[in-house]
Amino acid sequence: MADRSFLAWPFFEERHRALAVELEAWCEATIHDAEAADTDEACRSLVQELGSAGFLKLCVGDGDSRPDVRSLAICREILARHHGLADFAFAMQGLGSGAISLFGTIEQKREWLPRVASGKAIAAFAMTEPECGSDAANMATSAMREGNEWVLVGEKTYISNGGIADYYLTFARTGEGEGSRGLSAFIVPAESVAVVQRIDAIAAHPLARLKYDNVRIPADAIVGEPGEGFRVGMETLNLFRVTVGAAALGFARRALDEALAFSSNRRLGTGKLSDNAVTQAKLADMATAIDASSLLIYRAAWQQDVGGTDHRRAAAMAKLNATESAQQIIDAAVQMHGGMGVTKGAKVEELYREIRALRIYEGASEVQRQIIARDLLKEHRA
Repeated sequence: MADRSFLAWPFFEERHRALAVELEAWCEATIHDAEAADTDEACRSLVQELGSAGFLKLCVGDGDSRPDVRSLAICREILARHHGLADFAFAMQGLGSGAISLFGTIEQKREWLPRVASGKAIAAFAMTEPECGSDAANMATSAMREGNEWVLVGEKTYISNGGIADYYLTFARTGEGEGSRGLSAFIVPAESVAVVQRIDAIAAHPLARLKYDNVRIPADAIVGEPGEGFRVGMETLNLFRVTVGAAALGFARRALDEALAFSSNRRLGTGKLSDNAVTQAKLADMATAIDASSLLIYRAAWQQDVGGTDHRRAAAMAKLNATESAQQIIDAAVQMHGGMGVTKGAKVEELYREIRALRIYEGASEVQRQIIARDLLKEHRA
């Protein structure tokens, strides 16, 4: 049983504690702790089940206000601790609809957010390109205005939910200015986009490379104003960045649970592996790192929800620390399991594959360090 004492911290309200209890019970009853044979079908099913249970409503807010980050973080931590694909299914509904929640028109919100919240539409966020990862300002995909339409040309890659999404929140260059000043965001129906490659990652998630071959969409499919795409994308990513750390925290908590159970039962000489001083030191380090990550995550989530300062830096710190620490914690759990730790089917082996991408997507660790350092220097100079 993972530690839940953090729910008593003053960052939370009673509704957050009730949510944790409800989702924990749902996971116990619904999620089967095994990797799916058909990832696409499993992901579709999880989206539908999360929607039917009402949890996806948390991803889209109420249409008038932004999603509650503490609720998102609690959900991602719990879901990730139970199953990586369940966390993925939940998170991508939020990321793929976040721009609409934050910047969409009333009509866009009415058309898409209820469908995302119910699990009847699968959302995707399409920013990364074959020659453009972290440097989003230099993307090449273009969108030209022709009468009452936009025409999109280009490619995107490593797009989560690629191949199963109902729409792609797509970023393209519209030319209002150089670099980040010339980007815009669009809602592009999936049937207009060609899936040219399915990508197999070390953790099985729906990923794809997409091609926009003179894709025509209505003029009102733009999200926000022309030239605001970079802001739309960055604010969406910043909203969900803390929750990436929360998912990493869920993986880390599960790794600690697995390490505690294994070391308490594994014989070593005349005793148990848990009697060994080296093992105890590892367990202590794992628990300490988990608490540190949890404090950073829920501080940042609280700041985003209730106001204050330092949102961007706090979010970057939370994601950076949680993902890097989780990698070390899971590695320690694998090491503790010995040969069993690298055996297909072992939970710690699955966690080892799941955690690696979190240090890359939605802002790699190197990018988070830049955000933190630049904000510190700006503050110092002021």
